[in-house]
Amino acid sequence: MRRRLAVALGAGLLAALTLTGRADVAGPARHVGSFSWHLKDPHFGGFSGLELSADGTRFVTISDRGYRTEGRLLRETGRITGVKAQPILPLGGTHDGGVEQNDSEGLAIASDGTEWVSFEFINLVQRICADHRGKGLKRHPRFLSLPPNRGLEALAIDASDRIYALPEGGFGRKGRIPVFRYEGPDWKVPRDIPQHDGFVPVGADFGPDGMLYLLERRFTGLGFRSQVRRFDPDDPEGRVELLLQTPTGTHDNLEGIAVWQDRQGRTRLTMISDDNQRFFQTTEFVEYVLDR
Repeated sequence: MRRRLAVALGAGLLAALTLTGRADVAGPARHVGSFSWHLKDPHFGGFSGLELSADGTRFVTISDRGYRTEGRLLRETGRITGVKAQPILPLGGTHDGGVEQNDSEGLAIASDGTEWVSFEFINLVQRICADHRGKGLKRHPRFLSLPPNRGLEALAIDASDRIYALPEGGFGRKGRIPVFRYEGPDWKVPRDIPQHDGFVPVGADFGPDGMLYLLERRFTGLGFRSQVRRFDPDDPEGRVELLLQTPTGTHDNLEGIAVWQDRQGRTRLTMISDDNQRFFQTTEFVEYVLDR
C-alpha cells in the first residue's frame, strides 16, 4: 500500500544505515537470494501483488497504482540474476482502456488464466476481463467497515479456484484476522487466525501442499519487518505455523508472495517489494526455501 512520505523516509533511512539483519531471520525458512530490479519507466515500482508459474520462471505482478506487467525471471544455480519484463500497462491491457480503480493490492490467477485483483480503498475483488473492463464480486458486509487504507490487501486462490481475501486491518477487539472465502454468490469466513506480534497481512498464496501462506508486514518507525505464516484455511482450529520473521531493515517493503516447488522438491517463497516509488527504496525479488 502507499505510505506517507514520513513512513517511507524512515524506511529509506534505515536501509541506508543497516543492511545486516539477514543472519537473524527466525523460522525454518532459509534465505537463498535477493535481486534488485530497476527499469526506466514512469510506472515502474509500487508492486504489491505477485504470481509465478509452477516452475518459478514466469511472473505476473501488479502495482498499487493499477498497473501490471509480466515477464521471466532469469536464474543461475537457482538464484534470480535478471528480469525480462514486458511493457507496464494499466490493468486490462491498454493505456486508454484500463480498469479505472487504483490502489490494486492483491493478485490471484485461476486455473483458466482469469486474473483477480483486490482493491484496498473500495474493498472490492474484481475480475480483469479481456475487454479491459473489470467485473466485481459482491462485497461481504464486513468489507464496508474496514478502516480506510487498511482494507483488502492479500488475495489468493486455491486448487479448486476458490478465492480468499484478507484485510490489513479491522480485526476487532479480539485481534483476530478474518479469512474471507468467496462461495458465490456470497463470502464466508471459514476461519480466522490470531494477529501475531503486530504484523498485518499484505500478500497470500497457496502452496503446492494446499496450505495458505500469508505474507505479513510490520512498520517499526525505522523500517519494515516481514513474516510468513502458513495454515489450513479449512481447519478452524488448525495450527498457524511461523516460517519466517525478519528484523527491521532485512528487506524492503515486501508485499507480494508466490509459493512454488523447485527442482529439488523444496517449497520456495518468492516475494516482491513495494518501493512506494521512492528513490531511496528498492524494488527487489526476495527468495526463501523450506527444506522440510
